[in-house]
Amino acid sequence: MAEGLSAMARTGRHAAHVTAATAAGFYPALYLLDRPVAGIYALFTPIAFGILSPLPGAGRERAATVLRAVPAAAVLVVLGTVLAVGTWPAVAGMLAVGFALAFGSACGPRIAGAAPGLQLFYILACFPPYEPGTLPQRLVGLAVGGAFLALAEAVLFPDAPEPPYRTRIADALGLAARAASGVVRGEGPAPGTAARLGAAGRELRLSRLPAGARPTGAGRTDRALAQAGAATRRLLDQLALLAGHAPAPGDTASAELLRGIAASCTETAAALRRGRRRRAGRVLAGPQLLEELVADFLKARAGAPAPRAVLVRRSTVLTAAVSAVTVRTAASLALGGRERLYGLPREQFWYAAEGPARLTGVRIRGNLTRRSVVFQNALRTALGLALARLVAGSLDLSHGFWVLLAVLTLGRTTAGATWSAVRAAAAGTLAGAFAAGLLIVGAGGSSDVYAALLVPMMLVAFTLGPLGGPAWGQGLFTLVVATAFAQIAPVTWRLAEARLIDVLTGSAIGLLCGLLAWPAGARAEIRYAMSGLLRAAAPLVRATATAVTEGSGAGRDGAGENGTVRSGTGENGTGKSTAPDGAPEEPGSPSPSPSPSPGVRLTLHRLRIAEAAYAQYRTEPAPDAAEAARDWLAVLDHGSRTLVGAYWLPRTDGMPGLPPEARRWAREAAEEVAAATVRAAGFPPDGVRVRPAPLPPEVAERVPAPLLAPLTDVEVWLRALARDLEAGSSPGPKG
Repeated sequence: MAEGLSAMARTGRHAAHVTAATAAGFYPALYLLDRPVAGIYALFTPIAFGILSPLPGAGRERAATVLRAVPAAAVLVVLGTVLAVGTWPAVAGMLAVGFALAFGSACGPRIAGAAPGLQLFYILACFPPYEPGTLPQRLVGLAVGGAFLALAEAVLFPDAPEPPYRTRIADALGLAARAASGVVRGEGPAPGTAARLGAAGRELRLSRLPAGARPTGAGRTDRALAQAGAATRRLLDQLALLAGHAPAPGDTASAELLRGIAASCTETAAALRRGRRRRAGRVLAGPQLLEELVADFLKARAGAPAPRAVLVRRSTVLTAAVSAVTVRTAASLALGGRERLYGLPREQFWYAAEGPARLTGVRIRGNLTRRSVVFQNALRTALGLALARLVAGSLDLSHGFWVLLAVLTLGRTTAGATWSAVRAAAAGTLAGAFAAGLLIVGAGGSSDVYAALLVPMMLVAFTLGPLGGPAWGQGLFTLVVATAFAQIAPVTWRLAEARLIDVLTGSAIGLLCGLLAWPAGARAEIRYAMSGLLRAAAPLVRATATAVTEGSGAGRDGAGENGTVRSGTGENGTGKSTAPDGAPEEPGSPSPSPSPSPGVRLTLHRLRIAEAAYAQYRTEPAPDAAEAARDWLAVLDHGSRTLVGAYWLPRTDGMPGLPPEARRWAREAAEEVAAATVRAAGFPPDGVRVRPAPLPPEVAERVPAPLLAPLTDVEVWLRALARDLEAGSSPGPKG
């Protein structure tokens, strides 16, 4: 009940913003200046950006988005006005504009939010009559409507800003710091702590955020925030494993590293809450950088033989430390830092030195594939709008832009959802047309009646429409447009008839496109995307294990093409980066651009495609209970963990002196996981069971002490991959 009242209050405030902005521009343009064309654009601009576009953020953020979108809308108005010279030029323009704006959603939530409203400006302008002389009025109406909407959003009943994603990360890091400190104090098994850590990790899933608040943009800030969130989730999972077991007595090296993790998490959380950097891209962990603590830990671990159980625990601690390093570096980049990445795998932070244009180009090229749900939706939308423009122009439908508006507002990503929306919209439009006809017959030509009714009618329509669904939305909007157009020119009950015909025509076109173009939406595509991710990850698992034991040259897919390799182990281990010629980089030396290997690039590309499919999948109704319960998020975790291992596992010189039996074990264990990954890509009905063989004790006894620890890191990494595979290949907890 409380959530329903809160939603109604938010919708009511938003309706008040749009209504006030519309009235402030429409009435003066129509009644004081006698400029009906300017009045139409002043009417539809707040509706386009306030109702049709789900702009992200609170009042001032939405106001800023509107002001930034007005120049783009002006360009579309000019383009539509010029192409209105004929039906075919307008159709060609609609096809190009429709695809470009819909495809632009790949570049970030703000572009995705504003795209539907921007479509409307081309739609309005590209319909006859062809009157270039009215262009100044159109642009003035657009500017006035946009300015009033921005003012209303910022000043009139402003919404309280929602906590940004970086605040969620900061809260999770605070919990991680307390958990790490608790492990150091030797608090022993803490199932309650493990449960809280798991819950905090789930809250960082992007599916738990409103679409507009997700860091999914192409720029460096959003990429860094998304990476920080994913690394924080891994850190919480690793600390949950540590919190569930009693600490090893006398393991001072692990205790010191855990203190560094706690300090780093605390300071990173503080920086994220402040929203700005503190020390030139570095968040310090006590007197030393966390990377230096990791390097000291590696040295201490290599020179101190320990039982296998202790080595496994140390590997988990080291894995947590590297996750903390990743969080710290990504958070610094998100806050505007210019991290030099010394001692870090530059391929993991490849975007750090790239400009906005380059990053946008990478995102666009990555989605120019028929397997991208962004590409599919853009093509479906563009074809539907172009076909609607052709039909409306060929049949010379009165107020034909309503046909395109119906396609734009009723289209869904699946044919079933589109049919459901169309049925409801048809019923609502029929009821609204009947009511509008009665209103027009009763009021006749009295514009005073329509002028008095428009404001309360908009307030009701913009409040109840979004809450009630397509039926309420289309029915009430029919009354709004009838009331508004009755003030612009004399109308009869035939206006309501035209509205009904146009909406039904647009609904039929939208349904046809939904049936012919990817009718199953992400429900079908997600299997292809996840399967492609698993198939790309499998060779990378083999190559990474080979690179660890044989050296970077033996596993090119585990290192950069430029020869850059890492000193480190597991999803962990840091040391000095080496330049292409093998010489260590010195502080102040230029850092060459990262050049991930083909295997890393392919896996990263498939991961991004799968993430987009998963994000859309979460917005669609699942076809059945078994499919809804499948843990797709575990598949994404598998791909991410594979990449992290490829970034951090390989050593510079491999493991000279490693017994052949140990090399064979690493190769066979990696092959077992890789083969299971390929099997999981087919999603067998019974799922996949994989238990990579542990390092045999008799083999471990013959492994030199300095090499046993990194070999244990490989074992821990492969076990984690196996857990992800089992969870993702079989129906499980809903992810």
